[in-house]
Amino acid sequence: MPFLTRGFVLPWQPLWAERLLPGKGELFCPNPDDVLSRGSTNHQRILNFVMDGGPAPAFGESGASYCFGPFRLDPDAGVLLRGGQPVPLTPKAFDALLCLIKQSGRLVSKDELIKALWRDAFVAESNLTQTIFVLRKALVDTRNGQRYIATVPGRGYRFVAEVQRVSYDHPKSQTHTSQVAEAAVVAAEPWRGRSWVFLSSIALLLMATVTGYFVWWRPQHAPSSAPGRKMLAVLPFENLTGDPSQEYFSNGLTEEMITQLGSIDPVHLGVIGRSSVMRYKGGRTALDQISRELDVQYLLEGSVRRTGNRVRIDAQLIQGTDQTHLWARKYDRELKDILDVQGEIAQEITDEIQLTLGGSKSPPAVKRTLSPQQVQAYDLYLKGQYFFNQRTVSGFQGAISCFQQATAIDANHARAYAGLADAYALISGYSTGPQAEFNSKAHTAALKALEIDPNLPEAHTALALIVQEYDWDWQTAEKEFRRAIELNPNYATAHHWYAEHLMWRGHFDEALQESERARQLDPLSLIIATDYGAILFFSRQYDRAIEKWRSILEMDPDFPRAHLIRAAYVEKGMFKDALADLEKHGSMADSPWYWSYLAYISGRAGQKIQGQQALDQLLRLNRRKPIDPMVIADAYTGLGDKDQALAWLERGYAQHSAELMSLKVNPGYDFLRDDPRFQDLLRRVGLDK
Repeated sequence: MPFLTRGFVLPWQPLWAERLLPGKGELFCPNPDDVLSRGSTNHQRILNFVMDGGPAPAFGESGASYCFGPFRLDPDAGVLLRGGQPVPLTPKAFDALLCLIKQSGRLVSKDELIKALWRDAFVAESNLTQTIFVLRKALVDTRNGQRYIATVPGRGYRFVAEVQRVSYDHPKSQTHTSQVAEAAVVAAEPWRGRSWVFLSSIALLLMATVTGYFVWWRPQHAPSSAPGRKMLAVLPFENLTGDPSQEYFSNGLTEEMITQLGSIDPVHLGVIGRSSVMRYKGGRTALDQISRELDVQYLLEGSVRRTGNRVRIDAQLIQGTDQTHLWARKYDRELKDILDVQGEIAQEITDEIQLTLGGSKSPPAVKRTLSPQQVQAYDLYLKGQYFFNQRTVSGFQGAISCFQQATAIDANHARAYAGLADAYALISGYSTGPQAEFNSKAHTAALKALEIDPNLPEAHTALALIVQEYDWDWQTAEKEFRRAIELNPNYATAHHWYAEHLMWRGHFDEALQESERARQLDPLSLIIATDYGAILFFSRQYDRAIEKWRSILEMDPDFPRAHLIRAAYVEKGMFKDALADLEKHGSMADSPWYWSYLAYISGRAGQKIQGQQALDQLLRLNRRKPIDPMVIADAYTGLGDKDQALAWLERGYAQHSAELMSLKVNPGYDFLRDDPRFQDLLRRVGLDK
């Protein structure tokens, strides 16, 4: 299966590439409405029943239930049964199911569903996506693979199973009463039949809701932090200089504040990652909307103006629920005091939040005044970060130049060395040349950063990535990832890359949990969401992977990594879909990846002539300029040529290709697994256990 690790930019980008689509969000921010919260649909039903003395609430059409597969949905009782046993569902999932079933076979648009479930409330579309996900998980029938809800990309959903509507006279139907009573495990008292049955159903619904929350939702989406932990988003600082060339400084200040705040009290304060907050650069989104989309209680916004050797920073802390300004400060300092100012802001904000939680102020931060040389090095470091975040070959080259200049001026600039390590490690993934070219430089820079500052999370994360991808030292990588997370649990990149580490080793449940932790810290990151889909794919959950990648492509059709969907199409035998996606989004005459994937898909589809023609073109490109052997190995894999595939895999091993990380889990290599040569290669890469 071509290009499933980090190694390629065209038509892919590496796993950590970050790209956000302005004005659109990603993934689900838990909505308290979904757990019988005040104001939710089922909360109001229960409240009406208790306060009004027991009249049956209107769950749907009175006197009717709906049967499909092994399930029966009773709208009046508000319960979904399977074989007479209740199925845990959140209220929103229950209402969504009822809405879809009542329009069985018909496309129900996303807008229609959102209006039906949330009425006049404003919610992100991702809330609906997650509700459907929870519903599908509750309905899954592993015995026959039954699929009940189909996604119509970009439009909505359709209930596709056959539905039988069963009518009855609810007050007089003894059969129905006994069924509901049995489901509720309570016998109705004759003189209060309807009320007691309904009350029992409510008790059942409440238990099912709570159970559903902990069984279906909590394991995947609950934060791992301690109770009372608050979340904060540092919005992009506004550049007030009027000079676009100073954007690097305002962006850098934003990132520095994220780092500072994230490291002060991670047990009680979580901080949203860079890629999510940068979506809001420009200040056109309302604060209450940002608070909802990021699921944060606090927002930090501000502006910066730099003039010569002086810097003016305005910052204010805002409460997300009602946009109350809790704290505001103005700082007018010399540039040499920039680290001191950042520390002051972070400390005062943390103290303010801790006081609201009943805590006490922390000890004051140590003053850090920079020398003129350190100011210059720091400025170069911020420029390097600006180039680094462009995620292009030229961007990495600019970052390397800036980081090198910074370390030449300030030999003790640990974070510049860590940035240098990351840039060297990532740049090889954006070119077709041998990937080991920058390995020694990346390794040296990471070790130098740790020599200067052994407690720098970024350096531990960089070292973990390097020893994993180029040395296949899985034990050291594990240790370094864990150390980075221990030092700063709010570092989303460490959680993200550690999730991939677990994925390559086949620890899929742990990988999904770690990926969810990364999502909580960077909820709008498309690459984190995409790589969640990759974990599903490698664990052979192809339908779920396709669903995840389709949801991302709906938001950004040009997001390269999400076009891994074609790999899942191949495994499902959906070759026309895979080829259509390749032709639409990957057609480049001089791209080795295009021809490799064309050969792979054609070969797997049984179109050997077309596959061989694509392979011939790929080999011609390789003669013109050597490319990563794994690109060619994957083409031979699709064509089923075991000997040539193994020969090129060996070449990849000789060049320490990072693509070999997928050996253990890549379904494209399944036909090679019984071959002793493949097993020996797996052992040498350290993935035989």
